[in-house]
Amino acid sequence: MFTAIAEQVKEANPSIVFPEGTDERILEAAVRLKADGVLNPLLVGNTNEVRQKATDLGFDASRLTILDPETYEEFDELVEAFVERRKGKSTKEQAEEILKTPNYFGTMLVHVGKAAGLVSGAAHSTGDTVRPALQIIKTKEGVKKTSGVFVMAKNDERYIFGDCAINIAPDSNDLAEIAVEAAKTARVFGIDPKVAMLSFSTKGSAVSEETERVSEAVQIAKDKAPELVIDGEFQFDAAFVPSVAAKKAPDSPLKGEANTFVFPSLEAGNIGYKIAQRLGGYEAIGPILQGLNKPVNDLSRGCNVEDVYKLALITAMQSLQD
Repeated sequence: MFTAIAEQVKEANPSIVFPEGTDERILEAAVRLKADGVLNPLLVGNTNEVRQKATDLGFDASRLTILDPETYEEFDELVEAFVERRKGKSTKEQAEEILKTPNYFGTMLVHVGKAAGLVSGAAHSTGDTVRPALQIIKTKEGVKKTSGVFVMAKNDERYIFGDCAINIAPDSNDLAEIAVEAAKTARVFGIDPKVAMLSFSTKGSAVSEETERVSEAVQIAKDKAPELVIDGEFQFDAAFVPSVAAKKAPDSPLKGEANTFVFPSLEAGNIGYKIAQRLGGYEAIGPILQGLNKPVNDLSRGCNVEDVYKLALITAMQSLQD
């Protein structure tokens, strides 16, 4: 999958900004990305500190672009753009301080078109990455909330799991929106989406407020995207195992072949993807934030270099879809 993504991205060679320029994993991944010629990494940080850290680690950072908010020549333009974007919620003086924060600085570079996307989170919380994105990049027209999905990959298998990162207790409208956006994300990675809305019930085998919220979300999603192959509510086995589907939901268009799974809560989604990762041996790539005007993605603080490299490729690939 990533070989194909790299080939597609390489031709455009977009610039992707990394606010955590002195993080060892970010530095190593950036050096590799530059050497491979797939994209142009922009590191945020004090130039001397970044270069010294690279030297200490034995990396050649001479070809990397390093942007320091304190010395950035077009900083005043970013400040003006930020004040305008925030529509009176920040003064010029406040904007100058805010934009010295790496994540805000990097997000503004994406907003004004100096970078195609952003990857952060190796040393910051999800909130630190998402907050600037919501304030500056904002969600696409018709999308009320951003959500976070994972690409779960093993050998030639690829699945989408969401929302596993952002929305704690989504209502039926939220779930429907997550499903529609997850299907779009699936298509970015060459997956023909077949979406299952998960629950502890299959097609009314149990009835509760929780199951009814999921079944209602299915109908809302169908109204939003009539062409979408989607069904629910489903227990996981009825969505994924054809023989179980034939017994529990014989009339479903999914027929046990779902590849895009929408969990009923963040609790379920977070537990689910980590079980698949740790017990099932799937690689969990993400979270990939969806529904934003421009791609901003969040690493886990426990990420490794390969995670950084791959999420950067995904971010670059997302930027080509807009």
